[in-house]
Amino acid sequence: MENGSGIQELMAAETRASQIVAEARIGRGDRMKQAKVEAQGLIDSYRNEKQDEFNNMVLSKGGSEGNASAKLQADTNSDIQAMQSLFQRNAQKAVDVLLSKCCEVSLEVPTARIRATQKAAGITA
Repeated sequence: MENGSGIQELMAAETRASQIVAEARIGRGDRMKQAKVEAQGLIDSYRNEKQDEFNNMVLSKGGSEGNASAKLQADTNSDIQAMQSLFQRNAQKAVDVLLSKCCEVSLEVPTARIRATQKAAGITA
């Protein structure tokens, strides 16, 4: 009977060891979840701190940034006005050049065209 009870004791010990391992896994999972929650809290607080610092920096430099934007807008407007005045000054000149080139007709026949026509007609010069 000692062999039978020894085997039962071993099986009971094995069952108890399996339970201990399962409890350890569950405990480990719980500790990991808790650590993740704590880490996320730290991350959120750090992010909020940095966001506040950034917002304060933007607010403190808001006046100077606004001036830079206004200066850029003024420069852009002056450049646009300069380009429009150049266009107004040169528009008629451009139209005159285009019209002169369109209306200019040359009555001279190019020598290459004469040779090609003669070759097509079979005339040799």
